[in-house]
Amino acid sequence: MLVKVELLSITPNAEELIERAARTCHQSSLGVDEASRVEFIQKVIKLGHLSVLEHAVATFAINGGSRAFSHQLVRHRMCSFSQRSQRYVSERHFGYVMPPSIQKNDEAKEVYEEAIDHARAAYRKLIDLKVPRQDARFVLPNAAATQLVMTANMREYRHIFKLRCHKTAQWEIRLIAVQMLRTLKEHLPAVFGNFVISDDGSYATLASPEHD
Repeated sequence: MLVKVELLSITPNAEELIERAARTCHQSSLGVDEASRVEFIQKVIKLGHLSVLEHAVATFAINGGSRAFSHQLVRHRMCSFSQRSQRYVSERHFGYVMPPSIQKNDEAKEVYEEAIDHARAAYRKLIDLKVPRQDARFVLPNAAATQLVMTANMREYRHIFKLRCHKTAQWEIRLIAVQMLRTLKEHLPAVFGNFVISDDGSYATLASPEHD
């Protein structure tokens, strides 16, 4: 199942707002053009003055990631999440995510799909037996696809990207985080410009060290 990452909302003129907040702290007059704004914000980030990034926020919709992915994502506590409920929404026809390591192994793929089919059949049987959805969901796998909406400020997104875009991060959350990073780099180049996405788009790294 393909995952879709969609930007739903972002603070208007986010970098102008961040610049204003940072210059208030330093009692510095506003820059005269976009180039000076970018330079100033990059300097502030390099110095580790990241609280000013909290004034700007973005909201993403993520559709098609697995429950295994979402269990990792919601550990980032400085975010707001709204997720598809397995308690109230029927999962009779749940979609699922298959890891690439299983996808490319025919025998492993067969085992995996059998397990998915068994879980789906067990869920449906429990529902037919009048077991409440909130209890029938206990047999659903981590592979089950989910939908969620998340909101976070730009400081938290930088923290998430440093951890989840790294090449050693788990593959699914890494690919989703890189998609979010790519979008935010377009909207806030000064804030996320020092993240470099690999040529194949599979991970991202910081171009230069910085203070936390």
